[in-house]
Amino acid sequence: MIRSSDHAVAAPFWLPWLAGMPMVACMTVMALPEVGHAHAVAFRVLYAAAYLLWTLPLTFAQRWLRRRAPWPLAVLALLALTYVMSLANNALAELLALHWQALPRFDWLRLFGGLDGCWLALIAFCAIHAVVDHTLALQAERARVREAQAAARDAELRALRYQLHPHFLFNTLNAISTLVAERRNTDANRMLARLADLLRATLERGEAHEVPLAEELALTGHYLDIEKIRLGERLALELRVGPDLLQAAVPALLLQPLVENAIRHGIAPRAEGGRVRLQVERVGERITLQLFNDGVPSPANDGPHPTIGLRNVRERLARLYGAAHAFDFHLAPGGDCRVEISLPFRTMAVPA
Repeated sequence: MIRSSDHAVAAPFWLPWLAGMPMVACMTVMALPEVGHAHAVAFRVLYAAAYLLWTLPLTFAQRWLRRRAPWPLAVLALLALTYVMSLANNALAELLALHWQALPRFDWLRLFGGLDGCWLALIAFCAIHAVVDHTLALQAERARVREAQAAARDAELRALRYQLHPHFLFNTLNAISTLVAERRNTDANRMLARLADLLRATLERGEAHEVPLAEELALTGHYLDIEKIRLGERLALELRVGPDLLQAAVPALLLQPLVENAIRHGIAPRAEGGRVRLQVERVGERITLQLFNDGVPSPANDGPHPTIGLRNVRERLARLYGAAHAFDFHLAPGGDCRVEISLPFRTMAVPA
């Protein structure tokens, strides 16, 4: 008899009716002491059958009242309705008793006696129906909340991914401008071609928040081609990835901002260049990604300042995995940098 929201999902018709079936078992147990009495079992069967029949219109009535009446009024209406149903049961029982000549005449006062058995059973059914509807309404509301939270998280992740694109494009176009200024037109054309390949690959991968490691490595390879054109032999690359890890699921655009940060803030400022090393390994049910790069010494009073790429990666990892991930960033006094990420290991199909 609890009134749910007008927008609550009603229980399937059969569910509250099925939940009320134990009441028939209770009525059967109550009839056991009367077995052997004349017509006693027949009357109990009559009341049980009447209970089952009354629950059908009672279900419709309770649902109608739930949508159109405040709950105190709905409670009073259901109490009155079940009382009238119980009076009808007693009237039918008296008619049956007259047929069997168990009563000399129809007694109107007898209609109002002994209502507790049938009336309480119908009230209990209304309570069961209300509990079932209320439980399903709560489950539906929780599902809506989960969907809203998932949609909000999806929107945040998309916003964070979109944040990387203008940042990356600005840096790449700035590098192309530098090549043009240095009259390295051939290299500038090659970099433009590699940039087009990278953007095409980014658009073709869609909006998935996780991709196979093989796909992420391929996208990062496009970016490294761009940097190799700019830095040439000053950029040394070392990649260590087990073949059994290429199907491991990782966040989309995880490696490119990390590699970009390593090259632009570690390798590019060094006159002699340096090395970037990426190592991916599986430890139990987790996958660990480690990125090392040479760097330049920072002032003694200047601590590490996370760049846009690092902050973006951290935020996306937090939204995707919560406490199930680990992110460690270490900057040595000599400028060398290490980033280590630990994620739950699971596999994805690698696109053809």
